[in-house]
Amino acid sequence: MKTGVNWLGRWAIVLSMALGAASQAQTQISIGVSVPGVSIGINRPAYPQFEQVSGYPVYYVPESQNNYFFYDGLYWVYQRDNWYSGSWYDGPWYAVVPQRVPLYVLRIPVRYYRDPPPDFRSWRPDAPPRWGERWGKDWQRKHKAWDRWNHQAMPAPAPLPQYQRRYAGDRYPQAEQQRELRGRHYPHQSRDIVVREHLRQQAPPRSNASRAHGRPEAQGQRKQPKNERATERATGPGQGQAKGHDREDGDAPGQRNKK
Repeated sequence: MKTGVNWLGRWAIVLSMALGAASQAQTQISIGVSVPGVSIGINRPAYPQFEQVSGYPVYYVPESQNNYFFYDGLYWVYQRDNWYSGSWYDGPWYAVVPQRVPLYVLRIPVRYYRDPPPDFRSWRPDAPPRWGERWGKDWQRKHKAWDRWNHQAMPAPAPLPQYQRRYAGDRYPQAEQQRELRGRHYPHQSRDIVVREHLRQQAPPRSNASRAHGRPEAQGQRKQPKNERATERATGPGQGQAKGHDREDGDAPGQRNKK
């Protein structure tokens, strides 16, 4: 009888430990999640100094302790075998699954990883990492010839968002402010369809106050296309920009719609 009691006691202890471990794991996962992005432990007090990856439309930070890049309007970080992206230099960051990492980011040569995983060190420094070995045959099957491309047809690198230099420390903006500042000061239109999709998904929802005080010309484009055409005939072409794009010089609201 005592043996049976001891057996049940031991199983109770094991079950309790397993449940405790599961609870702890859930707590650890929840700690890493923030709104609206993911906390990855990177804290940049100021805008970093970038250099272009030689022969690639990508930038990296030579003095960084992280695998930190910029490509086609977004920052990219590779950490603990996971990719993250964000539109501002210190986040918020958004996790990116292996199937949705742009090819030119995957093609960055090993030598530009400032904090490479141990197995990277045995690979050719002038070649991209062997992502097929890390992410499996299914990924490799869906990304055939990802590491072979026409170097002569490579796109030019996107301009760096230098305006973000002015926002450091306590001046670093919240997510919705980031969206407004980017629209005003960074007119680059991403060419990579994958990057465009990430930007669309990462855009924070506009608050009611922002919508109420939005630019009149943007509202007019949606609601009064006839009036907009009449304004363009009266003032000449070029007064109204493409939908959704603010001018880099930051015109005051309504300035371009004055008749």
